[in-house]
This record gives sequence, C-alpha cells and structure tokens, in this order.
Amino acid sequence: MKIVHIITRLILGGAQENTLITCKLLAERGHDVTLITGPAIGPEGELFEQTKNQQYETIVVDKLRRPVCPLYDSVSYFQIKEHLRRIKPDIVHTHSAKAGVLGRFAAHSLRNTQYAIRNTRIVHTIHGLAFHQYQNQLLNKFYIAIEKSAAKRTDFFISVADAMTDQALAAGIGRTDKFVTAYSAIEEDDFLKSFLRDEIIKFRRKYAISQDAVVLITVARLFMLKGHDYIIESARDLSKRFDNAVWLFVGNGNLANYYKKLVQEIGLTEKIKFAGLFPPSQIPLAIASSDILVHCSLREGLARTLPQAMLCGRPAVSFDVDGAREVVNENTGRLIEPKNVEQLTNACAELIENKELREKLGAQGRESVKEKFAPEKMTDTIEEVYRKLLEEEAL
Repeated sequence: MKIVHIITRLILGGAQENTLITCKLLAERGHDVTLITGPAIGPEGELFEQTKNQQYETIVVDKLRRPVCPLYDSVSYFQIKEHLRRIKPDIVHTHSAKAGVLGRFAAHSLRNTQYAIRNTRIVHTIHGLAFHQYQNQLLNKFYIAIEKSAAKRTDFFISVADAMTDQALAAGIGRTDKFVTAYSAIEEDDFLKSFLRDEIIKFRRKYAISQDAVVLITVARLFMLKGHDYIIESARDLSKRFDNAVWLFVGNGNLANYYKKLVQEIGLTEKIKFAGLFPPSQIPLAIASSDILVHCSLREGLARTLPQAMLCGRPAVSFDVDGAREVVNENTGRLIEPKNVEQLTNACAELIENKELREKLGAQGRESVKEKFAPEKMTDTIEEVYRKLLEEEAL
C-alpha cells in the first residue's frame, strides 16, 4: 500500500512516538510510507532526528504549527494538498488536531477531481480530543463543530483508548461501527530489561538522590493541566511524614520556572528534583531508578508513561481521567479522583511505606500491559483497518 501519515509536529510526546513507530513498522513490512509533519518547535523537545535513515520519506510543511493561524493554516492546507496530489496514496492517516483537520479536508477535496485520488481512504487516530471540561465552552463547541465536519470526511477512526471512542461518539463525532481501539505502542524491550545496580546508583547520584530514598517520578511536560500543582501540594504533607521520600519531575515546558520558584518558596528544593528533558532512550532508566510513578494530568488520551512504568515493574498512581482506568486498577496501582489531593496523598503514602506492595503491583502491572502495548499488535490492527477499507472500495 502507498500510505501517507500526517502529524502537526514531532515534539516529545505520545502521539509523536506512536506515529513514528507506526511509520517505521509499516515501511519495514514493505509498504510505501511518507510522513508529513510541521517543524518540531517548542520547549518540549523534538523527535525529528528519529526520522533519519528510515525506510520512509519525511516531508516538512514549514507553516504547519499547533496554534490556530488562518494564514499559516491556509498555506499548510494547500501544501499538504499538493503533496497528496503528487503522491496519490491509497491511505491518508492523520494524527493530532491541526494536522487531523487539514489533512482530512485536503485528502477529501481531491477525491472527485481530475487528479484521481478518489480511491484514497482516510483514517484518523484520536490520541486526545481538542475539547474538554477545563476549556471555555464556546471554544469547545467550535472544536466539536470542526471535528464533526472532519468526521464526515473520515472513513475510519483509530482510538488509543476506548475512552476516546466513547467521548467522540458522545459528542456526535463519527459512528460506532467506524471505530477501533489500538493501544499506543511502546518499544517494550527498553523498559523490560534489567538495569545494572551501578546504572541506577549513578542515575540517582546525578540528581543527589540517596540509594535508600523512595522516588516518586512524574514524566510529563511542565505545562497547564498536567497536574504538577497537585503533586507538589501532596509532597508538602508527605515530605513531613517520610524523610526518605523524593519526587523527580522529568520534562520541560512553559511552567518550568514557575514550578521551580514555587518549590523553592515552600522549602522543598531538596525533596523535589527537576531533571529537565530526557530523550526517549533515557526514560526507561529514569523509571527503573524510581519506585512509584505519579501521573496527575487532568486530560490525556492514555498517558504512555503509565504502561511504561508498568513495563518497568513500577506501580502507577494516576488521576482517573480518560483512558487511565484501562491500565491502572487495584492490581497495578491506585486510581484516584481528579484534583483530590487527599486521595493522592493517601495513595502515595500507602506505597511509600510498603515496599512489598510496590513490588507486587509492579509485577502484576508488567504482565497486564506487555501484550496490549506491543508495537506489532498496534501495527497489525492499523494494517487490518487499511486492508478492509481498500477491500470495501474495490467491491
């Protein structure tokens, strides 16, 4: 098959890692794959280097950016359309909000033209939805209207969690028979391997963390709605009760300076460490050098850091949002009410003081996600969607 994937930008993020894994495996299976993306602009870090020396082609549309900008968006739309007209793909598969809308509209607009890509099938992956309860309702209505319009130009949806399908259908986007869930793949070998004790000692020493500390790690952008405020608030109480508890924030973002100043003001600089950006290759060691993963994002399709922690044999404490409950439960960690700092504090305290429980939940979590998040499983599901759509078109 000739396949084009379109994503807004290749920053450090779950949707981006998912897309790169998909392109890589589809190309290795013999398909002709092209990836169209905007520049990797932002403080979150970039994954563009991973497109080099791959078996698929990468095209950068310079004006394709995350913020809404009518001028840039118009330019990007016509450039995407021109690339699709030239490539004439069998499948156009879009990711993320901006690229999802522009890419689907561009592909659909060419179906009934003299340029004959009318047989192209259009697929969209829902990694997360642009509308949510923490946003202005007028803006939500605007985004829902756009997504409904784009859905009319979509032949099939792939969701990274059942929760994404439920939320889209509840908003009137798409039809039940046009959705399938494909959990976002993780390069599992890096997380499943056993790290040497010396590697973990060296990692902890780098961040001035003692070897007997219980480390609560958070891997997330320092950005609004990612929930670092709740973790810091719970740490104020927990740090008084547990001398050996240490928090490690991995990530960067526009709130980095704000959080660092806040931590300094409340006197927790020795307890809460800011590690900054890590390349994906270093995340497995960071999690393996920690004891508990804490994830308090208020909106997330299904945070990859949750199954990543489980693959490392670490329990997860997470707010019960979106797809979190599809991996976190009483057998793999603790699922808590969003914004509930008391529940967060109690869940973390239970795990800090009980090493045996941490190890039990971690082992059970590892077994529960190994097959579910395997790259081959995700790619099999996606490839099957493509084949069915093309078979239907041929009938």
